[in-house]
Amino acid sequence: MAKAYTLSVLSITFFFLTFTISLSESSNGGFTVDLIHRDSPKSPLSTPKTMPFQYIHDAIRRSTLHASYFFPEADHHQSLNDVAESDVVSVRGEYVMSYSVGTPPFEIFGIADTGSDLIWTQCKPCDECYNQTAPLFDPRNSRTFQKIPCSSQQCSSVHSSVGQTTCDASSVCGYNAVYGDSSTSNGDIAIDTITLGSSSGRRVAFPKTVFGCGFSNRGTFNEKTSGIVGLGGGSVSLVSQIGSSIDGKFAYCLVPLTSDKNTSKLSFGQNAVVSGPGTVSTPIVPGRTSTFYLLTLEAMSVGDKRFEFTSSGDGAVSEGNIIIDSGTTLTLLPEDFYSNLESEVASQIKLERARVPQDLLNLCYRLPSDNSFEVPTITVHFKGADLKLNSFNAFVQVSDDVVCFAFKAYPSGSIFGNVAQMNFLVGYDLQKKTVSFKPVDCTTKM
Repeated sequence: MAKAYTLSVLSITFFFLTFTISLSESSNGGFTVDLIHRDSPKSPLSTPKTMPFQYIHDAIRRSTLHASYFFPEADHHQSLNDVAESDVVSVRGEYVMSYSVGTPPFEIFGIADTGSDLIWTQCKPCDECYNQTAPLFDPRNSRTFQKIPCSSQQCSSVHSSVGQTTCDASSVCGYNAVYGDSSTSNGDIAIDTITLGSSSGRRVAFPKTVFGCGFSNRGTFNEKTSGIVGLGGGSVSLVSQIGSSIDGKFAYCLVPLTSDKNTSKLSFGQNAVVSGPGTVSTPIVPGRTSTFYLLTLEAMSVGDKRFEFTSSGDGAVSEGNIIIDSGTTLTLLPEDFYSNLESEVASQIKLERARVPQDLLNLCYRLPSDNSFEVPTITVHFKGADLKLNSFNAFVQVSDDVVCFAFKAYPSGSIFGNVAQMNFLVGYDLQKKTVSFKPVDCTTKM
């Protein structure tokens, strides 16, 4: 049955993390942080926009560029309508995180990326650093900084995450990280204390955390950030390194930007347990790399019309066929599957079609004067978990009177993006290897 909704601008892209938990609370099994939208005035990456809907256009461009990191072998030119050649924000992940390194703690703003593992920051003395407005971390000022030798287990762990480590004449473990937009970071692997701040003034410290001290960093990084904080599933990610203290659990709840509450939530440990009425769970499937969180998408439905998500030719569903990523805005699907889905959605919406600049999205409509229209019920059928999407999960408003389908054809691989995840409590249990979803009002949860 179709439902009537009023739509507004929706663009979950980058968030600024400010931590709101004390050390004593963390020791009891859980803590929660605020997630502030990248384009919020509170974000250190926020810049004034002359057009109010430029945010969603920027987010769409970032979304497609971010996807190239997951599927680097794909030829994206034809299917993405040259979007990847458009100007993009110089980060790959979708969160900005405030944390500290060293003793005494040195504050850093880093891109928190669920699609990578390594934590790294620009360090002095820097041979070739990109322009950074904040001071660079100087490891010589930290009493707990220690470089890692090539023979160490930590060096081997980094190699499995970034794909390339090196050794210099002093046998110090080095790294060479290459990202989807051809940005690179090179430096030394070290251990030091990572500290997460707190609004109470107390701090949560994690000694001997493995991270990269970058001395040569090039590409499209933003001058207001220093490096990346990996939150993927690999052994050197922040989530994995603090995993014993949080029981391998983290969760987030992304609010629609139209709400009066500007912050979303990211929780760890017992604060990240997702349960209760309406909760559904689906397995995390092992992949070629432990970094990405792979789920099994069995089908999608538009109203009563179901489309099976099968492998070409054999009619079977492949395990681990879609990446869930809070750092990708849109949901990206194979071209044939997307075409069938789009056609069915279009057949059930009786409004004037519209086009958007640069063909960023394919299925767009002119809104009526009251800004409402009939949206068919779209259901995502994961293995063991059916998610019914709301209007703000399925459509984004790209101008005063135009809304577009928040799904896009992609030539290689699939990603379940963050627009589709809004107003779901999404919990990752890395011990049970499950992702759980619970439909909630994220303005009141966590």
